[in-house]
Amino acid sequence: MEEYKITVHSDNETIAIAQNIESEKFPGMVICLNGDLGSGKTVFAKGFAHAMGIEEITSPTFTIIKEYNGELPLYHMDVYRIEDTNEELGIEEYFDKGGVTIIEWANIIKDILPEERLDIKFKIVDENTRVIVLNPHGDKYINICEAII
Repeated sequence: MEEYKITVHSDNETIAIAQNIESEKFPGMVICLNGDLGSGKTVFAKGFAHAMGIEEITSPTFTIIKEYNGELPLYHMDVYRIEDTNEELGIEEYFDKGGVTIIEWANIIKDILPEERLDIKFKIVDENTRVIVLNPHGDKYINICEAII
């Protein structure tokens, strides 16, 4: 499976990648973000949301799922606190609602993720530098990676 690696040196560069991916968005898009605390997941989510016309998103740490209305609905999830993926949260329902789903800490619920999705891993190199690894699952996501890199 093809991997696309991008090295960024600031939050603004992370936001630019989020905006580039946002420009290729489609209903039902699922983006899965993984990486250590402070690696850029929320920066990416905020940059993506802003590009959709959503002014302010807050980390959904305590609510798990937050819904926003932009050009398409945005479902922002932070599943860090989920203990058991069998909890009836209805996460899967969001994948077919015609919006864009962004999931932080997605590897925690990998057993319920859709087959077609974009996995993005954030690796901390140093204080400002991150390596962002895009792993597309499915043709639509491969085309997005090809388009933005």
